[in-house]
Amino acid sequence: MQRESMSYDVVIVGAGPSGLSAAIRLKQLAAETGHEVSVCIVEKGSEVGAHILSGAVVDPIALNELIPDWKEKGAPLTTPVSDDRFLVLTKTGHIRLPNLMLPPLMNNHGNYIVSLGNVCRWLAQQAEALGVEIYPGFAAAEVLIEDGKVVGVATGDMGIARDGSHKPGYAPGMELRSKYTFFAEGARGSLTKGLTRQFGLREGVGPQKFGLGMKELWQVSEAAHQPGLVMHTMGWPLDTRTGGGAFIYHYAEDRQVAVGFVVALDYENPHLSLFEEFQRFKTHPTIRPMFEGGKRLAYGARAINHGGLQSVPKLVFPGGALIGCAAGFVNVPRIKGTHNAMKTGMLAAEAAFAALRAGSAGGEELTAYPEAFRSSWAWKDLHKVRNVKPSLKKGMWLGTAIGGAHMWLNDLGLGFLAPWTTRHAKADHESLKAAAEMAKPDYPKPDGQITFDKLSSVFLSNTNHEEDQPCHLTLKDPAIPIRVNLPMYDAPEQRYCPAGVYEIVQEASGEPRLQINAQNCVHCKTCDIKDPTQNINWVVPEGGGGPNYPNM
Repeated sequence: MQRESMSYDVVIVGAGPSGLSAAIRLKQLAAETGHEVSVCIVEKGSEVGAHILSGAVVDPIALNELIPDWKEKGAPLTTPVSDDRFLVLTKTGHIRLPNLMLPPLMNNHGNYIVSLGNVCRWLAQQAEALGVEIYPGFAAAEVLIEDGKVVGVATGDMGIARDGSHKPGYAPGMELRSKYTFFAEGARGSLTKGLTRQFGLREGVGPQKFGLGMKELWQVSEAAHQPGLVMHTMGWPLDTRTGGGAFIYHYAEDRQVAVGFVVALDYENPHLSLFEEFQRFKTHPTIRPMFEGGKRLAYGARAINHGGLQSVPKLVFPGGALIGCAAGFVNVPRIKGTHNAMKTGMLAAEAAFAALRAGSAGGEELTAYPEAFRSSWAWKDLHKVRNVKPSLKKGMWLGTAIGGAHMWLNDLGLGFLAPWTTRHAKADHESLKAAAEMAKPDYPKPDGQITFDKLSSVFLSNTNHEEDQPCHLTLKDPAIPIRVNLPMYDAPEQRYCPAGVYEIVQEASGEPRLQINAQNCVHCKTCDIKDPTQNINWVVPEGGGGPNYPNM
């Protein structure tokens, strides 16, 4: 069957903060100048916001620029930060760092505790009111390249059975052709990964680094609820060689509290279970009382870019651009990326609009976009903290001291005393040590009140996939999980996946086999990142599949 085709000036892959901001800015410029621009967003989630997962405390600097009257328009930023705490946890207690010790850029006052999914739903309403076409439930599965230029994307076919045959409701994907295509897929986007290889976007650039962020939404008791409280922790339960930390954010509404745990994916111990570390964190004597008597409402997980400025790839290629977390603009010590994601979407939009207005037929590199980024506050935001993440490889205490000193120098205008930029030595998948060399953590059984198992957690993510479809978690070599990963690393995919997707089972013959429970996948991308042989390749499932996060 022939694929149908639709043409636009700009096609955007992903309805997250960067993609929506880019679309809004394009339409704003069109309205201001009278030069019409057609814009389309394709989103793999069943609705805008379905796959959005973040803490989140948002710096409104980009939103102030994009939609200055966002308060009057009812943006869901209703909980300003009122109390900001940073704790170092020991096994039985904690040390609170005085706010005056923290670099000024770590101050959260003036920021807002939000559900980023709901912010994206609101941004989508603003975009559609300006004439942006948004198509949720359609996964961009293929980049269209002609004569060495990106000319759009094609959505995945619908109605393909697991064996590859066409079911009765089969429908081929649609080609969305464009003069410029923006990729706003978030961290470790599947199309972005292919574009990076195709156009050599990482030549001369260090590897991207990642963390896995896991989050639960709770309704806590009246006594435990402190609207506007932002708390960050480091230390226990992680050891001093494993990067990561936790966050607890108190919303103003319905006694809701977001609790999350982030583990840097350059950890060494293959026995580490990231999900179990999250659950163990909640049992700490300082943390547990906040959740006793409460009710867990939702769960989710997502990979986060950790590389910083030195890991940002080349942003443009013929006919296209990377925006937001597809490129990696997260400020790691601030634990914030939404403001930079929105800003880069706006900058790319401005570059594309200028080219379109000048009569461009598309297909060239939008060099004005990376130039504008280099001159923007988003670049300065990342430049100030560029050496924090590399410093943490020296261990928690020494690394934190070095990173903190670096941030203080920049905040005091003394950055010239530390002008260097430290590159990351290796990719996250290269860091695992042999299982025989590492100790196994002892994880207690979940109590069903504060701590939980993976399957009950996945249930709360509202994850659903059409079962009779090709598995979207593909193996380059099906033999590697048993031949390499199991004997060398004790099958770490069982423990780095936060959703119980990967499982070693015994065949009737007694031989082990890797079972992939693809229906559990919450699209976090951790397997694609951390698999030690890079044998797992995450591709998009049928559109609309995956989690459906409420208020996350």
